Order: sequence, then structure tokens, then C-alpha cells
Amino acid sequence: MSARMLAWAYLSEVALGPCAPLIELVAAVGPEEAARAVREAELPEVLRTRTEARRNLDTAERDLERLERLGGRLLTPDDDAWPAWKLLAFEGIDARRDREAAVPLALWTLGSASAAELTDRAVAVVGTRAASGYGEHVTSRFVDDLCGAGWTVVSGAAYGIDGVAHRAALAAGMPTVAVLACGVDRAYPAGHARMLREIAENGLVVSEYPLGVTPARHRFLARNRLVAGLSDAVLVVEAGARSGARNTAAWGARLGRPVLAVPGPVTSAASVGCHRMIRDGDAQLVARAADVIAAAGPITLGENESGPKRRLDALSVTESRVYEALPAIGAIGVRELSEQSGQTMAAVRGALPILELDGLVGQDETGWFRCG
Repeated sequence: MSARMLAWAYLSEVALGPCAPLIELVAAVGPEEAARAVREAELPEVLRTRTEARRNLDTAERDLERLERLGGRLLTPDDDAWPAWKLLAFEGIDARRDREAAVPLALWTLGSASAAELTDRAVAVVGTRAASGYGEHVTSRFVDDLCGAGWTVVSGAAYGIDGVAHRAALAAGMPTVAVLACGVDRAYPAGHARMLREIAENGLVVSEYPLGVTPARHRFLARNRLVAGLSDAVLVVEAGARSGARNTAAWGARLGRPVLAVPGPVTSAASVGCHRMIRDGDAQLVARAADVIAAAGPITLGENESGPKRRLDALSVTESRVYEALPAIGAIGVRELSEQSGQTMAAVRGALPILELDGLVGQDETGWFRCG
């Protein structure tokens, strides 16, 4: 284990999150000299105060050995797998004024994939923890199509939309990146322990926090900047009036990423945040993955060249079955549609708003009916 790697690990453990003055010191003198200066408190006052509480806690060697046993590694700017191109966006933000805006010093990761390669074409998919059936359905549909087009999904591994996005990517056979607000040795939330193991096997679990660090509100906010920063665009599927997903979207805008939002039923509290962002011009309305790719990717093919030839061709399997179960004449209710299509009530409720957005179905007091 090299002295340089030990220095990187020590500095990451001392910083415990974004620390612009320490980043500047490392850039000026290198990690080994910076580590020596921190240990001996030979620092400017602002940095001495910032590192005082943890400068004597040097567990770098032990933690790196433990990380290796867990199947991970510490990723630093020295590594070819470091996502340098994506993280350049942070240079446009004055981290002195906003200390949470600093680029990460290092990344503690689980998994063998290259962060640089995984995030070369990546979309952040985020949303509320209290996801509706509609939100879960839309997320699965978007992610399946994004993965089919070769895009990596980045999210925060939380309950709700985040978890659905990761699982949909895994189901599509594609790697996904989960960014945590705690050490990668901690499964958070605990209910996602198995999912996080699967992500590590196929993609990457990432954190700027060292092993053993517990989640905290300010760490979630700092985590959100990395979810946005590692992506080419931020897609918000559902967001309440006070949603952490909107914080991720705000970071996306600060970092120059396109911010995209999916509309939902006007009666849904889970879509209030998305509707507000669209109304205020903070996000672009999107209805399908092709809209996301057009915003995130510099080069796209027109729909006439690569897109579906008919509107029905763009439907998912569930949506197609629900549409086909509708009678040619007249309307029927959700329960009957569930019975006729063989899909669950939740799946039907999720599919119908998408079909309505596409102009394929309508609703009146008698139920749902075909429009085309």
C-alpha cells in the first residue's frame, strides 16, 4: 500500500465531506505533503479549524484493507477511473463561498467497474420516497429505455423513485451507480442492503465519506451534488413540494446539467414539485426517454430515422396490454381493465396516465376509453 494512497485516505477521513481549502492545498503541494501539514497543524487558520477535530484519527491503512476485503477501492484523481471529465463542472462554482460545492477529494467505492466509463453517458433519475404507482411505472419505463440506449442510471439508493430506478436498471442487465450519504460499508436504507450488493456486483456504490460514517441530513444534501455531477442530465420523476429530488435538480442546474421533469396527475401531491419546476421554467417537461436523451446527449437521431413508426410501438408491454384491453366502443373502469389485461390494479393505474399523455385514452364519468 503506497504512501500516496494512504495520504489520500487520511485526507478524505479528515475532511469528512466537501472541503475546498483542503482541495486547494492538495492541488498545490500534493497529497503526501498535505497529509503531513494536516497532521502537524502547519496550516492556514481556516484549514486548521476545519481539520482540528479529526487530524489525530489516522485509520487509513486499516480502512483501506477493510475496503479491499469488502470488494472496493479508494478512487482518487490519480486513477484513470476517476470521473475527471464529469467533475470539471465543479470548477465553475465558487467553493469558497459555498463549502458544500467543492469537488470530492476522493471516492470510496464498492465494485470493480470504472467510474469514468460508467458515467461517460449517464442520467440521474431521482424522485420522492413516497412514490405512487404512476411514478414507479414511469420510472421503470424511462430507465428501461435509457438502459436500452446504453445510458447509465445514477441515483441515491433511497426508497421510492431512487430504488425503482436502480432495480429497473439491474433488471435491464445494465450497471447502475448508487451514491450514498454514508460510508459504503453501511447499507442505507437497511431495506436496500440486497439491492446495494447487486449494484456493487454490476456497477458501483460510491461515497465521498469514509467507512463507518453514518447518514446525516447535511450529508444527503452534499450527496445530491454528486448524483447531479456524475450525470449528463437530471430527471425528476416525482417530487413533492419539499422534496430532496428538487435539491438534486437545483445542483444539476448549478452544474450546467439539463434538468428534466415528468408531469403527473394534477391531483397528485407526489407531482407538485415537478409541476412547479416546469411552471417556473426550472425544468423541461419530458414524456419519454427519447426526450431525455435528446436533452442529455450531444448527438441524436431524429425520430424519423430511429424512433417508432407508430405511437403504439413506443408503449411498454404493460401499457400495450392495458390499451388492448380497452373496448373498441365504450368505457370501462380500472378494476375491469385489470381483469381484462391480466395486469395488477397498481400497474393499470400507472399505465393509464401515460396512455392519456400520449393521447391514446381518455376518461369520463363512465370510465376509461380509447381515443385512437
